[in-house]
Amino acid sequence: MRFYLVDAFTADAFAGNTATVVLLDSPAEPGWMQAVAAEFKHSETAFVVTSGEGPKSLRWFTPAAEVDLCGHATLATTHVLGGEQVFATRSGELSCRAEGGWVGMDFPVDPPVESDDDLSGILPGVEIQYVGRSRENLFAVLAKADDVRALQPDLDALAATWTGRLIVSAFEGKGEIHFVSRFFAPGVGIDEDPVTGSAHCSLAPYWGKRLDDKKLAGYQASARGGLVRMQLDGDLVKIIGQAVTVAEGELHV
Repeated sequence: MRFYLVDAFTADAFAGNTATVVLLDSPAEPGWMQAVAAEFKHSETAFVVTSGEGPKSLRWFTPAAEVDLCGHATLATTHVLGGEQVFATRSGELSCRAEGGWVGMDFPVDPPVESDDDLSGILPGVEIQYVGRSRENLFAVLAKADDVRALQPDLDALAATWTGRLIVSAFEGKGEIHFVSRFFAPGVGIDEDPVTGSAHCSLAPYWGKRLDDKKLAGYQASARGGLVRMQLDGDLVKIIGQAVTVAEGELHV
């Protein structure tokens, strides 16, 4: 079985978010896939079945759990396979295309709904403008982009909440960047995800409505950082990014 290490949402190696992509001839046992993901220790490992006709089965695992949707590992998988791809996933069929050094992915929008969650203990010392929930994540908007960049959330407190996952963002408005964001998910074994494509299923509709714009660009301000472009189209958002293959090899187990 071939595997590839891909840095997603970046044009440069050793930036963006690293995903492992494992190519399968047939479906694998979930326990084995979880063990492989734990071995690689990246935020996500994607397993794609490349044989047969029709949509390709695609599943994603963190080192601790399987997840329903992952943007950067889907981008990495499309980058490895090339061309137009349709994947059968736990979130439905996803259409993707690799062309001209970019990958576009049609994902379902997941707009946040305002909630009364008190995040002041998790996000101390910052002004919180909005709190909501998407399908799986808490969602907070801060008053200042610099507060997002410098944020040091209480991860133990976050892990004890609903799903233990939180998207934080703020308006940027510098150059092409509309907003900055970060994503914390200790509830699924990821203290901070470097660049999170699926989070933009919620970020795009929120900021698209607030800024009255269907074409957006966001910067995820983790230590590695990454650029995510978005185009809203009804119930879908096209999430667009670049990727770099940094290594490949074979699994022997």
